[in-house]
This record gives sequence, structure tokens and C-alpha cells, in this order.
Amino acid sequence: QAATAGYIYNLDEGSVYIEHIPWIDFNDYNLPKPIFINLVRDPVERMISWYYYVRNSYRNAIFYRNNPLAPLKPTAWFKKSYNDCVRTGDPECQYVPLAVRDVEGNFKRQSIFFCGHDQDCLPFNSPLAVQIAKRRVETEYAVVGTWEETNITLTVLEHYIPRYFARAKMIFHMYQKSLQNRNRNNRKPHVDADVRAMVRRNFTHEYDFYYFCKQRLYMQYIALKRTELERMNFP
Repeated sequence: QAATAGYIYNLDEGSVYIEHIPWIDFNDYNLPKPIFINLVRDPVERMISWYYYVRNSYRNAIFYRNNPLAPLKPTAWFKKSYNDCVRTGDPECQYVPLAVRDVEGNFKRQSIFFCGHDQDCLPFNSPLAVQIAKRRVETEYAVVGTWEETNITLTVLEHYIPRYFARAKMIFHMYQKSLQNRNRNNRKPHVDADVRAMVRRNFTHEYDFYYFCKQRLYMQYIALKRTELERMNFP
């Protein structure tokens, strides 16, 4: 954490640092706090996407090229559907509440990116971890958006962090077709409703956090629109 915080602090003014990393308290290292932003996504949709993302042939070709001595996954692993994985009780698709270790790494703890590096942040679907994450969002993050609400997210970013996101919505729509194909996994077979429901039952607190972030985003958006209406003298 100290090395990462120091690295970010020493970047040129105006730099943007993007990484999959839990929140770091820069005050612990007597460093000025950067502007924190993040995005959230429906927890079950994240798991489905990750499941098929790690089975992507292109991704695995790169991995094995860089790690030629790594053991190869069996063909059955690549071909197994998410429906079957959940229904057969495969350990990879068992999201055990309060677990701290995974059979396969899956990033199921969305809240950990906001909770931070404390030990209390590790248990999956932990009510304590989620409450800490909520407090971090309220006190540390300028904007937490979601690509499920693209226009709202970009509007809030434009107004709350204009130095970096001025005209973001206009630019996004200009290049929407090319941007939508970035980092997209087109191999995402249908997942049955009962399977989604089975998985969702183990993500209760993660959903609480997800909805909390969306509500905060909506409140920021409504505040902006109210200010615009008042400026235009609309009742």
C-alpha cells in the first residue's frame, strides 16, 4: 500500500491511475488524497461475466504463452456451463458467506474494492465489510457510477469532476460502437432464471451495497437536474 500510494503521489499532475486495487488510505502515509472514483455492477452479472471471461480462449492463450509451465485446465472445465456449475455444486460456483478463500479467484467481493485492506474486509458477503464500504463511498469517493446507467454516470462525472470528464457523454456517444466492443466477452451463454436466483441468495449484503451506490448516484444526478431546472426558472 505504501509503495502504491507513493507511486501515485509521484505521478505527474493531472495523471489518472486505473487499477484493480482496494481503497488505500493516503492519510496513513502523510500523502494528499487523490480523487477517488469507481464503478459498480449487478453482483450476479459480475459473476456470470467473470465465469466466462476466464474461459475465454484468447485470454488463456496469452496466459499460457506467458506461463508455459502452468498446468493446463481440462477441456471439461472450459466447456462447462454456468448453469451446470451452479446446479452440480461445483466449488467454483459456491459463493459461501463469510468465506475468505476461493477455489478459483473470482472477485466476488465487489465491496472489498471500497472497504480496503483491513482483515474485516475479507469475508465474503459480510455485513461489517459492506458497512465499512458504504462509509468509504460516502466519505472518500467523488463518484461511484455504473455502466448499467451510462448517461446518468457520465452526467454526474461531467459535473463533479469536470477537469477530467467535461463533455464525456458527448464523446462516449460519438464513439459508442467502438467503445462497446472494448474488453467485451461475446461468449456469454444464457443463464437460467432459477440459477440466477440460487446465486443471488448468497449475495444479500453485496446487493445491499450495490443498491446503496446506485441510490447515491441517483441522488447526485437529481441534485444536478434540480439545479439546472432552478437555473432555467422552471417550477
